[in-house]
Amino acid sequence: MDVYGLLGNPVGHSLSPPMHEVAYDELDMDARYVTFEPEAIGPAIEGANALGISGLNVTIPFKEDALSHVEPDSLAERIGAVNTVDFSGSDDSVPTGHNTDAEGARRAFERHGVSRDGASAVVVGAGGAARAIAFMLADDGATVEIANRTVSRAESLAADVDGTSAHGLDELPGLVSGADVLVNATSVGMESDESPVPAAALHGDLAVMDAVYSPLDTRLLREASASGATTIDGAWMLLFQGVAAFELWTGRDAPVERMDATLRRRL
Repeated sequence: MDVYGLLGNPVGHSLSPPMHEVAYDELDMDARYVTFEPEAIGPAIEGANALGISGLNVTIPFKEDALSHVEPDSLAERIGAVNTVDFSGSDDSVPTGHNTDAEGARRAFERHGVSRDGASAVVVGAGGAARAIAFMLADDGATVEIANRTVSRAESLAADVDGTSAHGLDELPGLVSGADVLVNATSVGMESDESPVPAAALHGDLAVMDAVYSPLDTRLLREASASGATTIDGAWMLLFQGVAAFELWTGRDAPVERMDATLRRRL
């Protein structure tokens, strides 16, 4: 049996186990997906390697610390965070580390027919999700504007990502009105019916992704839909980062529709 898992603390709320387990069932794989809540990431990765675990997802609060305990690929190294660890062929050597959050966002855009090459994109936020999305957008050929409440954090992120610039939230209306792509990578809309962007700035030529997936129907997405914009809810990025991890570990095409249906039933 192949064993995969999730390292984080806490992880009791995670939707990864049912999403991966249904994939194993669909493809008739002898595999399980389990969760772990270690106190430290280094010993957990070393122990997983020694036990023969095939792959791990990594979530809060360990994504940044995991970087020093794996051999990161170039994207994970640039982002500064690892959310997927692959032990295949590692034996006693260092496992490889990857960041499938960026790939998850990319595939979410592709699923909805949203081009990034040559696009003008606005990312709201400067945390971990914003970093992954900003790097992906820039790599795919977009011009990226980073807007954040604390401008210094936006400036720090913009300094790391080629072709980006930093702004305060007060500049959002002007930025969004001329943009092709808008991403909310903050928690605004998760616990209150608020939007990080004024409704008047939204328009029909815009593609709007909200990384918030609880609730799925955020105020930002409702107002974006009313403006005629293309909308992408947070479940898509969550789904496709899991799909990318599954395919990395197994070398098989993931049963995307089954994984999506399972995920959405639990949201």
